[in-house]
Amino acid sequence: MSTKVADELKKVVLKSLEETFENVHGIYLDKGTSLLETLESISAEEASKPVSPKCTSIAAHAEHARFYLHVLGDYIEEKTIAKIDWETTWLKTKVTPSEWKALKGQLKEGYQRISALINGFDTWEGEHEIGGAIAILMHTAYHIGAIRAMLCVVR
Repeated sequence: MSTKVADELKKVVLKSLEETFENVHGIYLDKGTSLLETLESISAEEASKPVSPKCTSIAAHAEHARFYLHVLGDYIEEKTIAKIDWETTWLKTKVTPSEWKALKGQLKEGYQRISALINGFDTWEGEHEIGGAIAILMHTAYHIGAIRAMLCVVR
């Protein structure tokens, strides 16, 4: 990959990550609807409400997204990853106000870790760099949509 293409890819991915997590630029989200902005508008009580007896809570979606960021960061860094138990990421359905605040902070830290990793890419020639970056964007975008739809039910 040429340096020009690598630099442009980095620029686009970082701007898209920023929009996805904290600051909408109008790439694909409406103003004020990034993940972290959305979660800031949700109380721990709202985050803990399942939307139906067969569905989970916003808190579970946030925990799953947090865990995914951690795993994908390791994947991008080509660390050895043990067997992943995705099912347990959905078990944290209720949060106290302090747990909710901590979870939102951990999501922000995960986003910052991923941004720093991507910012460090010079060539994008690592085995998992492009795929990992795209997977994080797509996965998180899905959870933003799910969480925002769930808000219609819990409010």
